[in-house]
Amino acid sequence: MASLVEDMLQETCEALLEADPGLARRVMERDRDVDTEEVAVEAEVIRLLALYQPVGFDLRLLCTVLKVNNDLERIADCAVNVAERARHLDARTLTGEYKDLEQMGPIVKNMLRNAVKAFGAASVDDAQKVLLEEDAVDALYGQIIRRVVADAAGSPDRVAAFLDALSVAKNFERIADHATNIAEDVLYLCTGKIVRHRLRER
Repeated sequence: MASLVEDMLQETCEALLEADPGLARRVMERDRDVDTEEVAVEAEVIRLLALYQPVGFDLRLLCTVLKVNNDLERIADCAVNVAERARHLDARTLTGEYKDLEQMGPIVKNMLRNAVKAFGAASVDDAQKVLLEEDAVDALYGQIIRRVVADAAGSPDRVAAFLDALSVAKNFERIADHATNIAEDVLYLCTGKIVRHRLRER
C-alpha cells in the first residue's frame, strides 16, 4: 500500500510538471486500489485486536498500523486532488513565477519516502529526517500564498490558474503533514512516547 501511494505521488508530480492529463487520470484510477487496501488493513487489525488482545509493543504496533494506514489513504487522496488540477493546469506556465511550487514536490516525495522507510525499519533516525523537512514545506506554502494574493489582484484574467496553483500547494502541504504524522507514529512505536502536539527539538 505504501509503495502504491509513493508511486501515485511520483506520477502526480510528473503529471503536474509535464502537463500530462493521461498520467493524471492514471493517478485518479489507482486511488480505488488504495481505498481497497485501506479497508483490508483496517479489518485485519481489528481482527487481530479482538482475537489476541495484545499488550505492550504488539498493541503499539497495531495502533500504529491503523494510524499509518489512515495517513497513507489521505496522502493518496491529496495526490488525486493534485492530479485533478494537473488535468487543466500547465505548471510550466507558472514555474517562472512559482518556482516554490516546483520545489515542493521533491521535498514532500522525500518526506513520504523517509516516513515509509522509518515505518518499515522502525527507525527513529529516518523518522527524525521527516520532522526536519516539515518547516521547509510550510515556508514554501506560505510564500506561494503571499504570491497568489499579490498576483491575483494585478492579473484577474489568470485567477483560475492562481487558484489551481494554490490548491496544488495546499495538497502538497497536507501530504507533508501526513508524512509527519507517520514519522511521529514511528517514534511512538519505537519509544512509547507520544510526540504529537509537542514542541520538538530541531
